[in-house]
Amino acid sequence: MPKAIEEILPTAGLDIIDLGAGTGRLERLLAARARSLRAFDSSGHMLKVAETCLRSMGLENWQVQVADHRQLPAADASADLVVSGWSFSYLSVWGDRSQVEAGWGQVERVLRPGGTVIFIESLGTGSQAPIRLEHLSDYYAWLDEKGFASRQISTDYRFKNVQEARELVGFFFGEQMAAGVETEILPEFTGLWWLKP
Repeated sequence: MPKAIEEILPTAGLDIIDLGAGTGRLERLLAARARSLRAFDSSGHMLKVAETCLRSMGLENWQVQVADHRQLPAADASADLVVSGWSFSYLSVWGDRSQVEAGWGQVERVLRPGGTVIFIESLGTGSQAPIRLEHLSDYYAWLDEKGFASRQISTDYRFKNVQEARELVGFFFGEQMAAGVETEILPEFTGLWWLKP
């Protein structure tokens, strides 16, 4: 994933905002290169995990804060990059286009002129090829309509053995998917969509 992001936009020295930071998956990849990193999420509990991880990296260039995508506590034109991994789409899943547009308005507000947006979303877990997930169909259509460029990458899960794979896949993705696990690798595809508004 870091290589794919760097190919879209080198992140060294950038001011970055992450929407839906969760436990800090992207922060751990981006923080060391960024000038500053602000991580927002609606869950304070998840941000505590992100905070612990960032502290353990010995960095001081970051902040975490509870916030909704549609009401960002960030100044206008304060970010070179806005990134959101597996999160921005939920404005569409749990709401409708008006909610996505409200979030998009905030993204445009906080981006500096020439800034870049990168959205990361699933293209299928357990699939042998990338697929557009049915519950994200309206969101994918919105990305297409906005003119986002995109690429897909393989982000397979690799486990110690088949038993561990079945246990963890069952926990995270359900027993139906776990029943189909036959190796220590669970195929997964991820899409990156980017735009300079």
